Amino acid sequence: MIYLQLFISYLKIGFFGFGGGYAMLSLIQNEIVEQHGWITAQQFADIVAISQMTPGPIAINSATYIGYTVGGFWGSVVATFAVCLPALTIMLALTKFFLKLKDNHYVHSVLVAMRPVVVGMIAAAALLLMFPKNSADGTFIDHWSWILFGATLYASYKKVNPILLILLSAVAGIVIYAL
Repeated sequence: MIYLQLFISYLKIGFFGFGGGYAMLSLIQNEIVEQHGWITAQQFADIVAISQMTPGPIAINSATYIGYTVGGFWGSVVATFAVCLPALTIMLALTKFFLKLKDNHYVHSVLVAMRPVVVGMIAAAALLLMFPKNSADGTFIDHWSWILFGATLYASYKKVNPILLILLSAVAGIVIYAL
């Protein structure tokens, strides 16, 4: 039964999560944390952080991890397959007609109109991570998080190597939160 629930949940996420992984975060959180309660908001925030650091789309990485947490190896297979299935199906269907559709005024207008929606969904995901609905879960943001964020943002502005920033942030996080 859990595999069917995972499949349906991630199939919905795959079908209705427009705009890529970050735009899908609020939909994933609603489905996984709020609707089913498979993980807590804190666990979800940890999964998002890990998914950002690992190669591949964040939606697929989080589907694999959450699927494994909920249903073991086969849960991760089911969730990952379900989140990929809509995109695969749509891409196979559209590939045949892509050259004809790419210059279509209506298709172009729809894609342009979706851009602000994607920005809004990404902003909603960021706000949900910063201010969870359930105050019992708390937020993972504290004063050290803001200091690390500011330092990393400044270093990024100064063109410091992103890999070095990730490593330094990891070391700083370990030192700060292990104490």
